[in-house]
Amino acid sequence: MIGQQRTYGRRILLASIRQNSPIARIDLSQNTGISRATVTTVTAELIRAGLIEEVPAQGGEMARGRPRVDLKIRGAAHLVAGIKVAHRSLSLVLMDFEGNQLAEHSHKMEQSTFSSAAMVQLLASALQAMLDPLGKKLSDLSGVGIGIAGIVDVMQGLVHWSPSLKDRNVNLRSDIETALGVPAFVDNDANLVAMAEKRFGLGREATDFIVVTIESGVGMGIVINNEIYRGTRGCGAEFGHTKVHLDGALCRCGQRGCLEAYVADYALLREASVTSSGADHGDAATDERRIEALLQRAHDGDPLASNIVNRAGRMFAMGLANIVNIFDPQIIVLAGERMHSNHLYAEEVIAGIQNSIVQVDQPPPEVVIHRWGDLMWAKGAAAYALEGVEDMAVAALRANEV
Repeated sequence: MIGQQRTYGRRILLASIRQNSPIARIDLSQNTGISRATVTTVTAELIRAGLIEEVPAQGGEMARGRPRVDLKIRGAAHLVAGIKVAHRSLSLVLMDFEGNQLAEHSHKMEQSTFSSAAMVQLLASALQAMLDPLGKKLSDLSGVGIGIAGIVDVMQGLVHWSPSLKDRNVNLRSDIETALGVPAFVDNDANLVAMAEKRFGLGREATDFIVVTIESGVGMGIVINNEIYRGTRGCGAEFGHTKVHLDGALCRCGQRGCLEAYVADYALLREASVTSSGADHGDAATDERRIEALLQRAHDGDPLASNIVNRAGRMFAMGLANIVNIFDPQIIVLAGERMHSNHLYAEEVIAGIQNSIVQVDQPPPEVVIHRWGDLMWAKGAAAYALEGVEDMAVAALRANEV
């Protein structure tokens, strides 16, 4: 029991130091409710373990001329990487234990779907390419966070399904750890956007919020009482796979009627390809160009293109209204590549949300647009790795007591 209490105290104090760094011991005691004597004892252990360090305080000197000192996370203690697996690219970021960005790297992929073995090899190669200019090796990493679209069992490290993998039920965490020799932390990429928002963005001021990601697919990250909600099987928060039409359009997950099957890029292109509007015109080299062309035709008033885009907006508004009615969050953040186009957050879409939610005598949740690039998603993955490495470091302290 005493050992568990001390471990809990270490976690609480480390988290408070990370959030408020630099901070004095007396302020740590006040912020956490942990006694000053215990704060002194535990922080001394954390200093000996190299996880935190003392730095000169800006408040001058203490009584008897002793210099004041604060505590901060020791950046050199650990090195972590974060990876965002996108549709046809990888985005990577390298951080120290304090959360300072040390390097970034991007890697284009010639295809969007890989075998699990090929994916692991690709991740290892991209990581090494980021580390090489710094003279670092994979073995210098204390942890790697990976965000990937799909249904992920975080506790098992199991990817039940992902549009980026040819195989189902892949233990991606185990495969990566075996190949790299580094602890891996795998999660749904939308959860890691919520993690990044919580640590670096709008979530710093909100305890309950939802992030909806719109890229090649549709994802969602839920934060309740400052904690990411994942569901008991890791398949909660699958906003893109909520049903909006019984026996409707085929989704890439294999089911029908999913929201994603009406609003994602591939869904818009699929519908455009079966119309008589000449959707592709034979000159679109990539899906991105084809989407841009479709949206432009809708903007110019092409009736068939407008019908496709407007229906996507109506479906999206209905889905967001359902989120509000279920969770009643403080804010909803819309993030992702498709945020550079406004067809899913135009005024009429936002109005559609407000018209479909339970009406009370208070304003509805604010819908905020956050045009994040893939690098910010990678930062969320790195933040996830930081949490995991921190937990491992605290567990190692307790193991040394036995």
